[in-house]
Amino acid sequence: MDEKDINRFLLQFEHMLRNANREHINPKIEQLGVQDLQPIVDMVARSRALYLEKLYLLCKKYENKEELPSSEEMQRLAAYRKRFLDLADGAKSLEISIQRGYLDLK
Repeated sequence: MDEKDINRFLLQFEHMLRNANREHINPKIEQLGVQDLQPIVDMVARSRALYLEKLYLLCKKYENKEELPSSEEMQRLAAYRKRFLDLADGAKSLEISIQRGYLDLK
């Protein structure tokens, strides 16, 4: 295969991916308007704020001390971080789905 054949192959693959994603994603989510994204934006922001607040308070608690946070404290912080990252990743995935035309927009 030469470069032209490879590029043609990849274009067909991209087209298949686009169609499959649209076929599976679009029926799951109603037609979106900008206002429909507000709950997602708010939840990501609230989870980020809570994670950063917990991080800040934990650091303040151990300020000027030799000891470090306990395993339990770190597990709780990790749970806040995971929630924020999962929600942020979800919002990014939705953004990509919109950019790639997988969803109908109002």
